[in-house]
Amino acid sequence: MAKTVYLVKGVRTPQVKSGADLKDVAAPFLGHYLLRHLVNEFNIPTDAVDEVIIGNTGTPAKYANVGRVVALEAGLDKTTSASTVHRNCASGLEALSHAYDKIALGRADIVFAGGVESMSQMPLIYNKKMTNFFIKMMRAKTVGQKLSIISSFRPNFLKPIIAIEQGLTDPFCGKNMGQTAETLAKEFNISRKEQDEYANNSHAKTIKAMESGRFDDEIIPIVAGKNMDKHVSKDIGPRAKSSVESLAKLRPYFEKKTGTVTVGNSCPITDGGSMLLMCSEEALKKYNLTPMAKIVDYHFHGLEPERMGMGPLMAMHGVFKKTGLKLSQMDLIEINEAFAAQIIAVRKASVDPKLSGRWDISNPPGEIDLEKLNVNGGAIALGHPVGSTGSRLVVTLSHEMKKRGSKYGVASLCIGGGQGGAVILENLS
Repeated sequence: MAKTVYLVKGVRTPQVKSGADLKDVAAPFLGHYLLRHLVNEFNIPTDAVDEVIIGNTGTPAKYANVGRVVALEAGLDKTTSASTVHRNCASGLEALSHAYDKIALGRADIVFAGGVESMSQMPLIYNKKMTNFFIKMMRAKTVGQKLSIISSFRPNFLKPIIAIEQGLTDPFCGKNMGQTAETLAKEFNISRKEQDEYANNSHAKTIKAMESGRFDDEIIPIVAGKNMDKHVSKDIGPRAKSSVESLAKLRPYFEKKTGTVTVGNSCPITDGGSMLLMCSEEALKKYNLTPMAKIVDYHFHGLEPERMGMGPLMAMHGVFKKTGLKLSQMDLIEINEAFAAQIIAVRKASVDPKLSGRWDISNPPGEIDLEKLNVNGGAIALGHPVGSTGSRLVVTLSHEMKKRGSKYGVASLCIGGGQGGAVILENLS
């Protein structure tokens, strides 16, 4: 019998648009202080943690194993093992799944799982011409050889490869993530107006949540800046003055002439981190911990990369099939808003067997009620720090379930490369 896996608590950084207040914070330092906060809050001995598992996609060259850096910077005992996992947009959820399995199988009792991403610090890379130029210079032995190589230099050698742009382009179908959203918009007949209305509503809900202090329990402020002179305690990115009219003025970004997907109805590039404290029942008793939720189960599923946005449909269908639970039993639903078109397409297919049948789902989950979906807004307003979002959704969901006294909640997201992930929580507070 698998052991029950508990979520004691989850916390996150403020989420900040790339290039803004968190641009100088390297990826591990978007997670280590969150872990330390939870250790201190629950008085957990630093040598009692079995494992630290961190999701990250843009691994910095300086920090090859981000998870290990997070663990040691947080002050955990050197004997604590740590790893870094990568499943594109769901890397944070992948970290949760590893932790879940280790605890359920009795291989660990206390695991910290989460995700971090500094999209601001994803590098520009020298192109092949410039790389070859450097190699030849290093191999040159005489002054004459070096001068000959220098004379071969051309300005286009300096044209960089943008790492984040490459990372957001699928190597199999050749489309970037925005173009996959355009595919869904066309195939599901989703208008530009529908997308802008959805995006505007996301901003409105997020601003309302921020102004009412709805996120205060889940956000741990961070000190940032080159001189450590910035105290960041709120999400930076949601637009208080957003309107459908202002969004309508933005030009299509991914398909210039015929497209409907813009930067306004897509998630922005963002920096952020999130952390979950997960435990076995034995650990709860030993350290007198009161969990927020039980992690019921998770599921990942693959599909064609050019329609990766439909991942939540398949992942939720899978996790409901595994657990015997239904979408109608979910009091709250968190789905990552990679693109408004993608969310709308998932909602349409969730109630229409003809649409879901394209992915061999004859009994789709049912209506994704807008009154339950992303009740405090989503990634279109909050942003999508790729390595963190999978665990950030769980942080936000668990806190909102506690506030509302909800019984069940599901978090799901699409994954670049053509996958989907989902996890179900059961509220225990």
